[in-house]
Amino acid sequence: MIRINENFLKLRAGYLFPEIGRRVRTFKEQNPRAKVISMGIGDVTQPLAPAVIEAMHRAVDEMGRAETFKGYDDAGVGYEFLRKPIVENDYKARGADIGIDEVFISDGAKPDTGNMQEIFGTDNVVAVADPVYPVYVDTNVMAGRTGQANQIGQYEGVVYMPATAENGFVPEPPDRPVDMIYLCFPNNPTGSVATKDQLARWVAYARKNKALILFDAAYEAFISEPDVPHSIYEIEGARDVAIEFRSFSKTAGFTGVRCAYCVVPRTLKAWRKDGQAVEVAPVWKRRHCTKFNGVSYISQAGAAAVYTPQGKKQIAQTIGIYMTNAKLIRERLTELGYQVYGGVNAPYIWLKTPDGLGSWEFFDRLLNEAHVVGTPGVGFGPAGEGYFRLTAFGTLANVREALDRFASL
Repeated sequence: MIRINENFLKLRAGYLFPEIGRRVRTFKEQNPRAKVISMGIGDVTQPLAPAVIEAMHRAVDEMGRAETFKGYDDAGVGYEFLRKPIVENDYKARGADIGIDEVFISDGAKPDTGNMQEIFGTDNVVAVADPVYPVYVDTNVMAGRTGQANQIGQYEGVVYMPATAENGFVPEPPDRPVDMIYLCFPNNPTGSVATKDQLARWVAYARKNKALILFDAAYEAFISEPDVPHSIYEIEGARDVAIEFRSFSKTAGFTGVRCAYCVVPRTLKAWRKDGQAVEVAPVWKRRHCTKFNGVSYISQAGAAAVYTPQGKKQIAQTIGIYMTNAKLIRERLTELGYQVYGGVNAPYIWLKTPDGLGSWEFFDRLLNEAHVVGTPGVGFGPAGEGYFRLTAFGTLANVREALDRFASL
């Protein structure tokens, strides 16, 4: 008799974004003439940079010739022509000591953050911010690291760290030992950032408790303020306690191309039950190469072009478009009387719902009355109730029209 993994049955309802899609489809079926503007799911709208397109065209031509054809990449961890500029530009340029062999190319930060937990024991205690990107929690539920969810959606066995307006949406380290800590800065969904001092406290906590920080830096390219750290490895001692995740999806428009990477330092260790230390990087490499055959040569060639002089310039222009949208959203909603957060170092705007409305109530009102789609804050955790996320990834024309519709609510 085949048995199901009953941990999957603990998951509450559907994944957040498919539920949003279901409600939007129902609305469109009932209102076929309505023009719906999406500011919800964080998909990009600007085309790939010309430097990326040119590199991918060359790669396609190479794949059409026997003498330059590429099959599997370098042991499944990514081509050196991509890993080398990652190290030079994203780490050494910021004073972070990261080696090429510590970089693992993948098809997305989402699968990386979801898959990484597989190599750690199911008896580890997980800590997450609340609100939080749902993948962090859901994949640990699937692995059997939690109990059932309670009435407000919190899972037994998970330590929830409130991220509120009072603490700037940057949670403090818990007052008890935990083992696996998920942090995301710039943050999705709140748009908040952590200072070097705040990250240093987390690194100190992890070192004291022999804990692991899983640091999602997928939005670091959107940081505009000079004193905000782009990588946790800018903090002394972080190499010993942190894994970092990066992505080209939002930075370079790769949501439909797929390329990302994570960094697992050689000095990072976990422990066996008998107390013996184990290097994490070889374990991750074994898992990665067993279950994943690598990112396509064409995608990696395009990603490498992001680091060329022309690529950097073109990517900066695209990011500038999105952050212009973010500034407009933040300023206009503030003028309309909303309490607004984020949108300065991140493409996300986190707003307090008006009139005491619940997150899904405001979602339905915004969809039905203004034909605008956002993301209910409660979908990111109980502390997100009463908040709402908007993204800056639309076109300027759509953003302006959506804001005009906000004004009519």
